[in-house]
Order: sequence, then C-alpha cells, then structure tokens
Amino acid sequence: MSKTSWLEFLANAGARVEEGAPLVFGSETDESRLARDATIVSPLTHLSVVGFSRDDAKTYLHSLFTSDVESLGANASQYSAWCSPKGRMLANFILYRDQGAYRALLSADLLARSIKRLRMYVLRSKVELSDESDAIVLVGVSGPDAPEALRAAALPVPSTGTAKFDGGTLIRLEDRRYIAALEEIAAEEVWKKLAGKATPVGSSAWRWLDIRAGIPWITEATEEKFVPQMLGFEKIGGVSFTKGCYPGQEVVARSQYLGRLKRHLTRLHSETPARAGEAVFSAPEAACGTLVCVAPSPEGGFDALGVLLDEAAQAGGIRSESGQVFDSVEALPWL
Repeated sequence: MSKTSWLEFLANAGARVEEGAPLVFGSETDESRLARDATIVSPLTHLSVVGFSRDDAKTYLHSLFTSDVESLGANASQYSAWCSPKGRMLANFILYRDQGAYRALLSADLLARSIKRLRMYVLRSKVELSDESDAIVLVGVSGPDAPEALRAAALPVPSTGTAKFDGGTLIRLEDRRYIAALEEIAAEEVWKKLAGKATPVGSSAWRWLDIRAGIPWITEATEEKFVPQMLGFEKIGGVSFTKGCYPGQEVVARSQYLGRLKRHLTRLHSETPARAGEAVFSAPEAACGTLVCVAPSPEGGFDALGVLLDEAAQAGGIRSESGQVFDSVEALPWL
C-alpha cells in the first residue's frame, strides 16, 4: 500500500491529513489525554521500515549496529542504533526478525538517507537493503484494554518480544503497548477492527507515549548530536559492550567505562511550543543541552525529552533558544 493510499484511507476514516501538519483525528491535546487514560490505536506515520535480507544480513547488521544482533531470536525485538565513527547516533531502530530477514523501524525522515549510506557498507556481502514503507504499515495500540483490542482484531498478544501472524508481526514494547507491522493486504481490515475497540488518535499522541516511557527517536533534526548513553540507550538494551567492533565503538565504550559522561536524557515541560534539535540554555549565554523530541501534553502545553548537562538539569531555569521556559525538569529515574 502506498503512503498516499494509506493516508487516503485514514482520511476517509476521520483523520485530518494536511501537508506539513501532524495527522490527527481530534485536537492534539485531547488525543494525548486519551493516550494517557484510554485504549488507543494510532497510525505511526512518523516511522518507516527498512528491510535487510539474504545470507549475510545478520553478520552485516551485527558489524554496524550497537546492539547484539547475533543474539536476536526469531520471536524477539531489540532497540539498536547506528553511529558515526565519532560515536554519534545517525539513527536508532526497533529491530526484529521476519523469518529469514530483518526489519528495522526508524524515523521516516531518515529512511532514504540511511538506506543510501548503509548500502556503502555492503561491499561484497550478500545482503540486500530495501525500503519496506509501502509493503509494511505500522499501527500502534496502547492502553488498559490493548490486549482485548488486539484479540478482537484476531491478532496475537505476545507477553514478550514479537509474534508472527498471517498478515504481519506484532511487537510488544512494554506492558499494554504494542506495534503491529502489517502487510499492506491486511492493513485496512485490521485498522477497522482495532478502531472498533480502541479510539483512533494521531501520531503526536503516540510520540507523547514514547516521551512518557523515556524512549527517544533520532530524527533529521538531531542526527549526529548524541552518543547512545546520552539517550540512555544502554539501559534499554540498545548497546552491547561485549560484542565486536562497529562504527564508533571505541567512543561509545570510553563513554561507558571512563565515567565522564555529564549529559543525560531528561524530561521537560513547557507551556509553549518547542522543536526537536533546538538548543536549550541555563543562562542567556550558557547552552546546556538539546531537545530530542517534543509532543503535546495531556495537561496542556508540551512535554519533551532533552539531553541536558546534569548540573543544569538539577538547577532548573531552562530556556530554549526560541524563548520557551521549561517549568518542569525531571530526571528519568532509570537513567
């Protein structure tokens, strides 16, 4: 299913689809409130899929990505990242296996450039990269009755990892939150069944769920700005320190073992809009970090994840370069 066809289907199902604007079914604040309190279904139009196939796909990915791809089981998924030689993240992924191939979810605005640059590493390896965005439709389901909504749509409910079904793969992210990677032939019918049990919301509401969970996504605005530990990626299984070399591995390892990392992921709130990639300041001339992702908050205003100097996060008084004041700054407890 082409992106245009999927968007047309969603528009007919009640979504507002406008060029350059987030896809929504209602107001973004109301949808974030629904994502917090209710069972929702969301088209994940902000994410895309790249496929890796043929004999050397596992070896190829293991040599490039930060996670232990060789340990990725048939019914498992893992967070992973691809870094520059300087250890800065070029993209991050949810990686899973699809029979003999691998598929990786990443920010849609990085898809084309990532495929182009990753192909430079193929050399003589027997591996094929493919844009799977038309073949695979991504739909998120979350909330207290998410398992029941999945069962009503005849989808599996994995307690861990992934579950393959006739028409796609179900990926469990955390308790009561899932991504369905649907083959195009199944997408419309599955959406209709899910929407009968869960309230449709736009992708901004899903991004807010990621912010609440402390899951950051690298986008074009934040490409090459962070080493993985700044985003707490080692805490969610996205970095292996026992595997072999990969681009940027020495920098990532030094950041871990020398204990000199002074910037970490932080959750912030502002009453006015801000944007990913924007610098933040603890004083007019003292830059102290960068915003990673932003979404409308259920409480009004905007919630964000940002990488901040630890001392600045503790002191508060954070402002963005465009003048937003962050009245709430909190460390993520697991980081």
